[in-house]
Amino acid sequence: MMTLHRRRRHLSAATVFAVLSVGIFSGSAQAQDKAAILLPGSANDQSWNALGYAIVKSLEPHGFTTAYSENVADADEAEAVRDYAGQGYSIVLGHSGRFVSAMQQVAPDFPKTQFIAVSGNEGAEPNVMSVDYNNAQFGCQVGLLAARMSKTHKVGGIYGLQGVPNITAQAGGFRVCAEKAGAQVTILYIKDMEDAAQAKEAAFSMIANGADVLTGKLNAAEAGLVQAAKEKQVYVTGRGFDQTAIAPDLVLTNIVEDWPSMIGSAADQVKQGKLFGTFVQYGYDTGKTTGASLKYSADKPFGPAVTQAVAKDVEAMAADFASGTLKIVPTEQDARSGS
Repeated sequence: MMTLHRRRRHLSAATVFAVLSVGIFSGSAQAQDKAAILLPGSANDQSWNALGYAIVKSLEPHGFTTAYSENVADADEAEAVRDYAGQGYSIVLGHSGRFVSAMQQVAPDFPKTQFIAVSGNEGAEPNVMSVDYNNAQFGCQVGLLAARMSKTHKVGGIYGLQGVPNITAQAGGFRVCAEKAGAQVTILYIKDMEDAAQAKEAAFSMIANGADVLTGKLNAAEAGLVQAAKEKQVYVTGRGFDQTAIAPDLVLTNIVEDWPSMIGSAADQVKQGKLFGTFVQYGYDTGKTTGASLKYSADKPFGPAVTQAVAKDVEAMAADFASGTLKIVPTEQDARSGS
């Protein structure tokens, strides 16, 4: 096992300077300037952990010198969290909800440090927070879109990490709103969010049973889902413009997450001396940022197959969420595997 200091990677020479300057400058001035993220995997995985790397890099324009540690094992989480907090990092992020427990353990010793779990769902006063976007709202929009675009009235969703709250929210939202719009819904869970081959096989099985619109929330495996849709010529939604490029005529939209905006909002307030001990969820009803958006490309929300009438209905749903006239809280039953 690699030792903690070998896992750590600094993103700026300024970090080295800051560490060497502990005895020269005050700890508070140093703490205001530094943010780090702990990654459960490799920063070069072109998937979830690469996103985490991009998140911490996005804090540099906010005035933070940044660093990261990759391949942080479960047993090392508390030590890694403590290591950064002990160096005066004012923000320590963990790239998934699994880091919350370690943060809760360490936080009482560092009351001026903001600990943030990316894509978590719980916090602890006064300085452990989780941040995510409202998966239920966007899952619901995709459910309506899928139902309206389906000719067979059968749609499917492929997910990983069954039972994780944000997965339950998105998969459950998809089912509730697709069924309300008249579609039969099947949901399948694969064991590995990174395994494109698994996702592709699951997609083929759904298509064989009549599903002609697919969605999902996966990491690297999302490409397998979209590739299956391309081979069988059915519609699909993705998580980014990479998926649009795979099947530009078949991708209807992507749920594009805006982590720089979500984390940046918290970071700006931490610099001003505010700390959070809650779960902060962004959506259509939260004002400054929605946390995510439906995007086919940088300048278009929907692909060429989506008619104006369908687009209008999906966008009207966003307005209803924003006004509070529509609310959705999916259950585990809504997100169940199968039909």
